[in-house]
Amino acid sequence: MAQWGYCNHNGPSTWANNVPAAGGKMQSPIDIVTKDAVFDEELSRNPLRMSHSADCANDLINTGSSVQVTYDLAGSSLEGGPLKNKYQLAQFHFHWGTESTKGSEHTVDGTRFAEEVHLVHVNIEKYKTFEEAVKHPDGLCVLGAFLTPGKASAGMQKLTENFENIKYKGKKMKLGPFDPESMLPADKTKYWTYQGSLTTPPCLECVTWIVFKEPVEVSEEQVDSFRHLLSICEGENPPEDEELHGHLVENYRPPCSLNGRVVRATFK
Repeated sequence: MAQWGYCNHNGPSTWANNVPAAGGKMQSPIDIVTKDAVFDEELSRNPLRMSHSADCANDLINTGSSVQVTYDLAGSSLEGGPLKNKYQLAQFHFHWGTESTKGSEHTVDGTRFAEEVHLVHVNIEKYKTFEEAVKHPDGLCVLGAFLTPGKASAGMQKLTENFENIKYKGKKMKLGPFDPESMLPADKTKYWTYQGSLTTPPCLECVTWIVFKEPVEVSEEQVDSFRHLLSICEGENPPEDEELHGHLVENYRPPCSLNGRVVRATFK
């Protein structure tokens, strides 16, 4: 497909021109309307069970569209809640804006947060590879958490202090041990869940979404560190015709239509 991005000429409103799935009926993110969310007691009776090994963290990468941390699948387990199978962590990545009044992909009653982190898990009980999993509605489970300015996060600091090493698109470094659960809220019992898609091309409708209610605090300085990253390769000139001028910001897709889908919640 043609190069996609977040500028006017290649942003989310254009993706369906090249990626048919982006025009589907089960796209993500969505606006979570709290009064319409359906309390499902079964979710609480079968609580989420997760285990993530910090030692299985691999690379910290500037992909040109986000910051990503990759993992060995074997070091994790995610079960329970809306899931019928066991899932394992492949990577997590972030979405953010130019200021802290925007940046998250999901919204809650129309309200955006400064940033959103996505922990992408693969259904390893049914599918052998990530590439196979994304072809199926139950292929992936993504844990989404909102980040909001507050006190500094020790976990986030380990990432942001290395951002100079991955300033440009394509740069990566070995991260060393990193606990992905440091990106999640302390209260993991309260969440919304629905069936949706990847929020970037190819936008395949293969995701069980679990979006936590409680935001995670990070410092304003830590959020701002993301805004100094670049979406261009080292030595490449910033595009003169793009409004973002090569800065890696505004990398969030606006909410998509719910199209009759039900959002379930573990709380009233």
